[in-house]
Amino acid sequence: YRSTQPILAASNAVIGLARERFTKNLRSHRGAGEKPALVSVLDDIGQVDCIVTTILENREAGVALKEQAVLFRTAHHSAMLEIELTRRNIPFVKFGGLKFIEAAHVKDMLSVLRWAENPADRVTGFRVVQLLEGIGPATAGKALDRISGRALTDALATFSPPAKAAGAWRDLVTLMQRLNGETAGWPAEFDLVRQWYQPHLEQRYPDAAVRAGDLEQLQRIAGGYGSRAHFLTDLTLDPPSATSDEAGPPRLDEDYLILSTIHSAKGQEWRCVFVLNVVDGCIPSDMATGSAEEIEEERRLLYVAMTRAKDQLLLLLPQRFYVHSQARRGDKHLYASRTRFIPAGIAGHFEPRSWLGSGRGSQPGAQRTSATVDIGARMRQMWRGTGT
Repeated sequence: YRSTQPILAASNAVIGLARERFTKNLRSHRGAGEKPALVSVLDDIGQVDCIVTTILENREAGVALKEQAVLFRTAHHSAMLEIELTRRNIPFVKFGGLKFIEAAHVKDMLSVLRWAENPADRVTGFRVVQLLEGIGPATAGKALDRISGRALTDALATFSPPAKAAGAWRDLVTLMQRLNGETAGWPAEFDLVRQWYQPHLEQRYPDAAVRAGDLEQLQRIAGGYGSRAHFLTDLTLDPPSATSDEAGPPRLDEDYLILSTIHSAKGQEWRCVFVLNVVDGCIPSDMATGSAEEIEEERRLLYVAMTRAKDQLLLLLPQRFYVHSQARRGDKHLYASRTRFIPAGIAGHFEPRSWLGSGRGSQPGAQRTSATVDIGARMRQMWRGTGT
């Protein structure tokens, strides 16, 4: 088989716990190799840092980007990784979904911010204005013609839109005034745009709830930047060359990293494979645990992901996930546990590691140092702060 024996042994152990399966244990003629690694990282930022650092180290060691792949259960799981790869000019191709910044709703959000940053960008303005119901290409063109040589907010405020779009137009003018007024600051500006965009998202897309999750992820990323200009520089939004959001096929002589959903990876193989979010809630997906059959299908997906690796397999285990807009004083993270498909009984097939960040690397058995925290004192302080 394609993989080294330690990878196959771990894969066989995972599928061996299935309630029902065909009796099939894979064997390798390649002999020994390194065990698959269970890499604990603090959060999704640490996960991205670990993957990108390891990919570049592998490349320096002679492993081409094409021979490395990052696999994930659901397409949006790779959002933060895609942003970091873009920022660091690491080429990649994604299978099983649109690239994150090529999704229409993400482009919409970035277009509003980019137009506020550069009012002379007619292509971006053309997209933003047409987000309003009742505004078509002809009306959008007339509105943009007014901007030449004038302040953006003044030009928009003096334009008379169709009656159907009058209310939405006033909201757009107010938004642009706030974005250009230097009163909100970054990343509060992102929140303003997201609040303005929410009704347009719901009106334009039947799956608005799913797309809203992508925008939460984008907001999380935006919070890591010190300014709107810096954020937009890293997420350059090129004018679309066609009405489709699909990326074009890569050239055969290019070297690029592979990003793929597990479903799209069936039948493929790479020297080095990274699997994102190997924690309960992601693998298995919290949307696929309604029956024993669904759970077993999720187990098979993990098995497929693991058996794509020939030489190196890293399973990433973020300890917590950021959640936006929880209750006041609430924890902004949800904590995760290792997937149920790798219980303690088969953990010996894996090498436990902890990622300590760039420059410190991934070390077997490494533990983070932590300070002692007086939880009782903190709770008493919070209680007094409520005035109760």
